[in-house]
Amino acid sequence: MYGSRAAKRYANAVLQQANESNLAKVIFDDMQCIHKTIQASIELQLVLSNPVIKSEDKKKALLEIFENQTEITKSLINLLVENKRTNLLDEVSKKYIDLYNEEEGVKVAEVTTAIPLSNDLEEKVLAKVKELTGSNKVTLVNKIDPSILGGFILRIGDLQYNASIATKLLNIKREFSKSI
Repeated sequence: MYGSRAAKRYANAVLQQANESNLAKVIFDDMQCIHKTIQASIELQLVLSNPVIKSEDKKKALLEIFENQTEITKSLINLLVENKRTNLLDEVSKKYIDLYNEEEGVKVAEVTTAIPLSNDLEEKVLAKVKELTGSNKVTLVNKIDPSILGGFILRIGDLQYNASIATKLLNIKREFSKSI
C-alpha cells in the first residue's frame, strides 16, 4: 500500500512538471514505453527489485535502456535511483499513464481473454465500449489469462462484465451444490 502512495506522488510530480513544460503527451509516450519494457522483461524486474545490485549499476542500465526518453523521464530515473526506489519505476509509469488518461478524459477498458484478441475482434469490442461509455476517447487494454478458459472479462472503471467460461462453470457447480 505504501509503495502505491509513493508511486502516485512521483507520478503526480512528473505530470505537474510535464504540464508546466507542455510535454505531458511526450512523457505519456515515455511512460508507456517504460511500462511495456519492464512488463516484458522479467530480468529487468528482478534487477530493479534486487537490493544487492548497486544503485549506480541500476542507474547505468536504466539510462542505457531508456536513452531515447526525455530529460524529465531521465531525471525521474535519477531521482528513483537516488532515493533507492527503483523498484517503483514500473508502478510510477503506470500511475502516470492513469493520471494522464484521467486528465485527458480517456476511459480505459480492460479486456481479459484466454488468448490475444484479433484486430477485428478488438475493433468490435472497442466500438461496443465506446457505445456503452458514450465516450470517443477510449483505450483498450487486452490482458491474457488462460485460467478463464474462454470468453472474456470486461472492466471499465468500476464496472465489470464477466462472460468467462470459468465463471459459468463455477456458477453451474454452485447450482449443482445447492440442489444436492
